[in-house]
Amino acid sequence: MYTAYITHPACLRHEMGAMHPESPQRIHAIRDQLIASGLFDFLSPFEAPRASKALLTLVHSATYVKTIFDQSPHSGMVALDGDTLMNPHSLGAALHASGAVVLGVDLVMSNRIKNAFCNIRPPGHHAGRASAAGFCIFNNVAIAAAHALEHHGLQRVAIADFDVHHGNGTEEIFHDDPRVMLCSTFRHPYYPYSGASSGNDHIINVPLAEGSAGDIFRAAVTNHWLPALTDFRPQLILVSAGFDAHREDDMGGLALQESDYFWVTEKLNEIASQYANDRIVSALEGGYALSALGRSAVAHIRSLMRYDGNCDKQT
Repeated sequence: MYTAYITHPACLRHEMGAMHPESPQRIHAIRDQLIASGLFDFLSPFEAPRASKALLTLVHSATYVKTIFDQSPHSGMVALDGDTLMNPHSLGAALHASGAVVLGVDLVMSNRIKNAFCNIRPPGHHAGRASAAGFCIFNNVAIAAAHALEHHGLQRVAIADFDVHHGNGTEEIFHDDPRVMLCSTFRHPYYPYSGASSGNDHIINVPLAEGSAGDIFRAAVTNHWLPALTDFRPQLILVSAGFDAHREDDMGGLALQESDYFWVTEKLNEIASQYANDRIVSALEGGYALSALGRSAVAHIRSLMRYDGNCDKQT
């Protein structure tokens, strides 16, 4: 079984202005690096469907979903918050982004593929039950987690979030649902200025100080994420894969490198192999320094593929 690569052309049509860092070039940067690395041809490509309103309302209020549909412009742009905008194609992009992660769950649960990476935008982990924020419209990973619980009957789903920003929307959605464990590292204090205390046992937040490098990040994962995940025994792992903690990303302020993203993915592979029949579905969140984004995503995907240096197989 292979690693799926899930995306949709609609994700390239969502634009928030020429100077906005969350740009269509992010998808190209990852795809181009995958091609240059020689890995792209060994992924299994899938086109993402549109998420239905029924899927969206697994985690978002019906009123919020209606508001987003109603505000979708026929021309120009509308602002959902200070840095999250919609053009006429944004709603379609957001629906396909959520649909991609749901498709990834369906594929791994049916044993059609081993794991998946969703090269999608807009990102999702700041979107709450009734709010858009931080470039996010719908919470892609949260929708997929709720789908896994409701449609596939799982009892324990884990979300690993290594974006430089705290996934406040994901935490809000699952704060009182012990079926979902959220393990998160993020710079603190920093936008969205939350997450320093989770208030329960299934939200494993590890704030990192500005400038923290790979050794601090790896210690956080080793000392906090891995024991919690081992006790939780997840049946599926979802990844909010933000690469803006890379040292070259001047929006982030942390100092991770490609090897750190490979390492953390290896650790998640080990948990997934032990408890989840290898099932991991990863979705792009942040990452705005395009070269670093592409290289980091390739390191992450290389680990998902269990790439062993020989391009004629995945183990």
